[in-house]
Amino acid sequence: QVQLVESGGGLVQAGGSLRLSCAASGLFFSICDMAWFRQAPGKEREFVAAITWSGDSTTYADSVKGRFTISRDNAKSTVYLQMNILTPEDTAVYYCAAKKFATGPKYDYWGRGSQVTVSS
Repeated sequence: QVQLVESGGGLVQAGGSLRLSCAASGLFFSICDMAWFRQAPGKEREFVAAITWSGDSTTYADSVKGRFTISRDNAKSTVYLQMNILTPEDTAVYYCAAKKFATGPKYDYWGRGSQVTVSS
């Protein structure tokens, strides 16, 4: 059974930092592309960042470029999202997602989410 478990969310002041982690089990993590999405209250879920199975390519939403960094540790089956210079607009539930590489754009597995709240 595939499980993606996010951690590291919480309450932080504007300008602060948080690091989210997503521990994966039940899948061959080293051949999975991984991503982070987020959903703010009253809004649709949106893409935040992605990293390829090998870790050699990353992609970011324009809204987080230069502030967020996605990385992975295949030995620990874990993907991270370092978030710096946070603003209240970053407040959302953050979801980890996984898909096998070269299987198209749709992510097949999702975590339950981690709440990030940024106060002004």
